[in-house]
Amino acid sequence: MSAQNDAAALNAKLDSLIELISRAVPAVPKVPDWSSADAFVWNPEPGNLHAVEKVNRVDISLLCAVSHVRDLLMDNTIRFSKGLPANNALLWGARGMGKSSLVKAAHAAVNDEVDAVALKLIEIHREDIESLPKLMAQIRPAPFRFIVFCDDLSFDNDDTSYKSLKAVLEGGIEGRPENVIFYATSNRRHLLPRDMIENERSTAINPAEAVEEKVSLSDRFGLWLGFHKCSQDDYLDMVQGYAEHFKLKVEEAEMRAQALEWATTRGSRSGRVAYQFIQDLAGRLGKSLDT
Repeated sequence: MSAQNDAAALNAKLDSLIELISRAVPAVPKVPDWSSADAFVWNPEPGNLHAVEKVNRVDISLLCAVSHVRDLLMDNTIRFSKGLPANNALLWGARGMGKSSLVKAAHAAVNDEVDAVALKLIEIHREDIESLPKLMAQIRPAPFRFIVFCDDLSFDNDDTSYKSLKAVLEGGIEGRPENVIFYATSNRRHLLPRDMIENERSTAINPAEAVEEKVSLSDRFGLWLGFHKCSQDDYLDMVQGYAEHFKLKVEEAEMRAQALEWATTRGSRSGRVAYQFIQDLAGRLGKSLDT
């Protein structure tokens, strides 16, 4: 009986030891099934990529008021998909003007039109930037080309995670993998608030060097694409483009008047406001926006 008790106690201790070891040793990341989807979301713990079956995006033809930057990003993305030199891109500027929509639309358009290695889109959240090296290690050996996308990227006081991004983009020993390009959107051209830059200048022993370290992050992006507030004509063109695309039958003059009233109540004109108006209009007409 004593021997049985000793064996049971030993087994219990071994089970406890195994559990402690399993907690201490991080789980091995699962190799994603790349054929399951064209888009993934990065989960840094335990380091897995979650497949996105249906990406929330609009057709690139609907981004009519940003045609210049649209064409620049498309050209850059096409070159990357063909294995040619291409730049990391920073899409910065006014809110609601289609920065993130353009990245997602360009990814789909290039996959549809270009006979090259299929592009995969990976979204990394702003708060997970420090895990970028971990993500790069996982996708570096994969037989695909990747757009790593971070929406609304910016850094505030005492935030040092930008150093991980700088190292991945250009400064690290390994650098950016050849099969990866980084696209980010931000309301700030230099990814930092103006008051933070001014504070660095006023408090640092060497103000120029303190500011340079942070501002130089945006220099890692070879392609800067600016998005500016749209005019009334641009706004109405967006509304008209959406209405035609979704086959919403309404008299043009009436729709323009309603769209202008909608923008006035919102206090702004942008692609986002135009789409919100179209959602309201479609709802009132009893029409679906599925295409």
